[in-house]
Amino acid sequence: MKRYLKLVNFEFNRFFKLYLVLIGITFVAQMSGVIVESKSYHNQANEIMQEDLLTQSEYVQQYGPMSFLNISESIWFLGTIALCAVTLIIYVFFIWYRDWVGKNNFSYRLFMLPSVRLNIYLAKATTILLFVLGLIALQLLLLPFENQVFKWIVPEVFRTDLSVLEITNLYYLNLLIPKNILEFILFYGAGMTAVMIVFTAILFERSYRLKGIFYGIVYCGVSILIFLAPLLLQASLLENYFYPMELLFLEIAACVLVLAGAIWIGNMLIKNKVRV
Repeated sequence: MKRYLKLVNFEFNRFFKLYLVLIGITFVAQMSGVIVESKSYHNQANEIMQEDLLTQSEYVQQYGPMSFLNISESIWFLGTIALCAVTLIIYVFFIWYRDWVGKNNFSYRLFMLPSVRLNIYLAKATTILLFVLGLIALQLLLLPFENQVFKWIVPEVFRTDLSVLEITNLYYLNLLIPKNILEFILFYGAGMTAVMIVFTAILFERSYRLKGIFYGIVYCGVSILIFLAPLLLQASLLENYFYPMELLFLEIAACVLVLAGAIWIGNMLIKNKVRV
């Protein structure tokens, strides 16, 4: 366990500086978005009221109030979330392939460590999970503060106030921040399963080179098919046979099965086949 935790700490530190950059970009961009969008709405409202000789209530009746949803659906928010997501997706591949880059391959030293090789696999996956959860936690911490800044800038008569819970019900935030524990397990379990599938596919390529690319693609296809099997059965053969809660548990079971398979195959490859 100590060696595993050391590997997690090592992998975390390798990406930490770029991770801080992502956090900084997220904070600056989202706070800028709150300020710019709020002031833009307020200034526009004042201009229209002066030109059309409208009262505040008349303006709101004609043009509608502003809510925090207007800001959270802007490029300021969607862009930062997309940037973080794309960066982490790229890092899922980079976390493995950088060990083989350069004349003095770091993979030689990494795989020669006095530790079970599976710890390397699990440490990389744990690092990705920590980065994801860290960014989600950051977003949860920012939302109340951003919502308050929005209220400071836009007068009460021009806005519709929403709680943080109501804001997180947005279609994309609802995926990032599930409402209950079962949805959390399914969403993030599916996400980590996808990461493990990619990890194992990479190990296929590292083990068998050109043939490994084909093996990896086939493996990914089979894994996705197994994961989607309950949904496919529900939609075709069984014709809505399962209740929603039953289908949720079946998906969780399929996710666990695929995850266990990914770890088992990955362990076999990294222990017996991966060449450094």
